[in-house]
Amino acid sequence: MSTKFQWEGKLRDGTVKRGVMEAESAEAVTASLRAQAIAPGSVKAKRDGFKLPSMGSGVETKELVVFTRQFATMIDAGLPLVQCLDILGTQQENPKFQAIIMTVKADVEGGSTFSDALAKHPKVFDRLFSNLIAAGEVGGVLDTVMNRLAVYLEKAAALKAKVKGALVYPISVTVVAVGIIVLMLVKVIPVFQKMFEDFGGALPAPTQVVISISEFMQANILYMMVGTALAIAAFKYIYSTQKGRWHFDKLFLRLPIFGSLLRKVAVARFSRTMSTMLSSGVPILDALEIVARTAGNVIVEHAVLQTKASIAEGKTLTEPLEKSGVFPGMVTQMISVGEQTGEMDSMLSKIADFYDEEVETAVEALTSLLEPLLMVFLGGAVGGLLVAMYLPIFKIAETVG
Repeated sequence: MSTKFQWEGKLRDGTVKRGVMEAESAEAVTASLRAQAIAPGSVKAKRDGFKLPSMGSGVETKELVVFTRQFATMIDAGLPLVQCLDILGTQQENPKFQAIIMTVKADVEGGSTFSDALAKHPKVFDRLFSNLIAAGEVGGVLDTVMNRLAVYLEKAAALKAKVKGALVYPISVTVVAVGIIVLMLVKVIPVFQKMFEDFGGALPAPTQVVISISEFMQANILYMMVGTALAIAAFKYIYSTQKGRWHFDKLFLRLPIFGSLLRKVAVARFSRTMSTMLSSGVPILDALEIVARTAGNVIVEHAVLQTKASIAEGKTLTEPLEKSGVFPGMVTQMISVGEQTGEMDSMLSKIADFYDEEVETAVEALTSLLEPLLMVFLGGAVGGLLVAMYLPIFKIAETVG
């Protein structure tokens, strides 16, 4: 988590400068100041009032992709590692990312390997990133690995955006629909109710049902809000436990429509990550360990870890994946062909490309299916409420006529 630091330093001509910088540590601030030709004097954490803790790394995937591509270009052009970090850190507009790059540069200058320096910032450079860099350093193909990393990050981000796009639409429409219905039941229906009481007489059954629901909501709206908040908190707590997450992840994969989409996303992510790591020279057991931890689903993670254990015992990759029941038969057959031909990374890349297209097709089909259903639900619910409220008015009009 980043912190604001108050710093004071001197320029080469002796001019004293002061300022505030947001960074992960005082050492990161010192490294950043030195990179700007400022001799650091004092660096102290700035005390702020109460604020919510920051979430995430503060570095966007797009920024990481640009950094990775530019770094690969510079290394390929023959620039020294430290100079690349200095240039990229100086031109970085995101202060958090700049501080991290300068810290990495300081660690490399201090004798640390590039991969070890990156591993100190797991929120930005995860295990996959640092392990691939380590493989590139050992094999002397750092520029090639960085280019592969950039491609991987771009495709992973695109896959994530597709899934988010599939989920955001139905969730947003459902929230709007529920909000409109609640507003009508709590604010609009009571107005009609008062008017009907003034007219007197028996109300039609649909109208009476709607009024009863409205009265219940008016009397219990606070309890319902508290109950909803408690249910969300309970779900988050249960999902944070190992047993709870296992059951929920298993349920998610069995959901109609959505379960198939999640399974395809898991296969695409597994194939893409394994292909990138194997083609970069990472040992298969290390690759499986990292892929398991980045699976995003406990069931898939368990299947990959079981595969790793089986391979350690001398078995092939195909057999345990097939037994897990998580991966489709086509995937295991293609992996088997890759093992036999010695082109595992290439075959996994083809599987990833295929399932990326499958995810895109599934997202389009899901959106096409849900759009009319949600419109019917919203129109039917709101229309039903309005018809129920106007039935007594029609009855009164007939009586007067």
